[in-house]
Amino acid sequence: MQEYDVIVVGAGPGGYVCAIRAAQLGMKTAIVDREWLGGVCLNVGCIPSKALLKNAEVAHTLRHRGSEFGFKIEGLELDYGAAVKRSRQVSDRLVKGVDFLMKKNNIDVHMGQAEFSDQNKLSISQADGTLELEAKNIVLATGASSMVVPGVEIDGKQILTYREAILQEGLPQSVVIVGAGPIGLEFATIWNDYGAKVTLVEMLPRIAPLEDEEVSQELAKILARKKIEIHTSTRVEKVENHDGFVRIHTAGEQGSQILESEQVLMAIGFRPNSQDLGLDVVGVDLSERDEIIIDDRMATNSPGIWAIGDVTGKLMLAHVASAMGIICAENIANVASATLEYEMMPRAIYSHPQVASFGLSERAAQEHGFQIKVGRFPFIANGKALGLGEREGWVKLIVDSRYGEILGAHMIGPEVTELLPELTLAQMMELTPAEIARNVHAHPSLSEVLMEAAHDAEGHAIHI
Repeated sequence: MQEYDVIVVGAGPGGYVCAIRAAQLGMKTAIVDREWLGGVCLNVGCIPSKALLKNAEVAHTLRHRGSEFGFKIEGLELDYGAAVKRSRQVSDRLVKGVDFLMKKNNIDVHMGQAEFSDQNKLSISQADGTLELEAKNIVLATGASSMVVPGVEIDGKQILTYREAILQEGLPQSVVIVGAGPIGLEFATIWNDYGAKVTLVEMLPRIAPLEDEEVSQELAKILARKKIEIHTSTRVEKVENHDGFVRIHTAGEQGSQILESEQVLMAIGFRPNSQDLGLDVVGVDLSERDEIIIDDRMATNSPGIWAIGDVTGKLMLAHVASAMGIICAENIANVASATLEYEMMPRAIYSHPQVASFGLSERAAQEHGFQIKVGRFPFIANGKALGLGEREGWVKLIVDSRYGEILGAHMIGPEVTELLPELTLAQMMELTPAEIARNVHAHPSLSEVLMEAAHDAEGHAIHI
């Protein structure tokens, strides 16, 4: 029996960050994962997908925008397999980095499936036997897995989840993507930019359904111009796998339809990985959706057992999991920490154009009873955006008209995910648009759209 102060189960962005912070605070720490360091994000999620998206951006420029930039390419050949290979190299480099960080912080790494055998004890099933571990505190950071339409079986060749999609080296000639959230939209961008015929099917009334309505509408118009077919308010009833193609039966506002494609990607959401952990042994409470219930300290109802990240269902984003991991470790060590306001966490979709947001949408702010003012600024009036050839999109600030509090921001356009930190920091530190407007921004820069939108919210827009 090996004993620790803290054992973290799950080595994704939440788990490994929690383990590092716990070790920094002087606690003897171990981390357990059944598959890989870095979790889904580094291995088959956020990181390799961003590498593929960069390749796709270049491919789009070469295929469609040569005359705009003054070059001509005859006989252009795009090697999608090379793009996948590059994405694996990026992923592998970061995974090796996590391994280095474990060694640097003297964190023991155990690979295997963890299950509670007692209140503070874990049994780790490994290829060569079972390992028994004990700790005063055990942190569950086991993430989440793809949901699938009932009755649909993933075969990894024609019917895929993100996992198979991101590893396949061949480019599908046609694909139906079920689900128009971040994963569906990012794969739609990648495959469309490489020339595949892409169809999006979304059960809810609009794509990017968790974003501000105007963002969804703008993104839909842009994707339609890229020849991406969009079916909203449409549910998938059945998927039939045939030799060489897939037939997707749908029902929606336009009635029943049958869509055919080479592949179908299921991207309808995630369910928490809270099963097969032996939680019944230690009496950890779950929600009706199998999410591990936690308090603001990341503690469960069972003493000494904590949970962070996607398995809690709070907000299934890697950066939120990392923040939860740090707070969890600090609460275990009983040192000063923070409380997360999940509604104000940054959200990002790395489609082309990108989407970024935090806080309340315009509709939600009104439904909450706020009297609001809205500051806007379009990228078409931004010099840096024009220089980049990226004129689509805009910034929208939602502000409490009474106190000047920033209630939310919603952006669509070039690199808007990089513009979020100024706004989320301003919100956290209770700065107002007046102060953002007074902050001098470098010219020309994309960040000027934030200053201009803030001026607009204050009633004295400069460049519109």
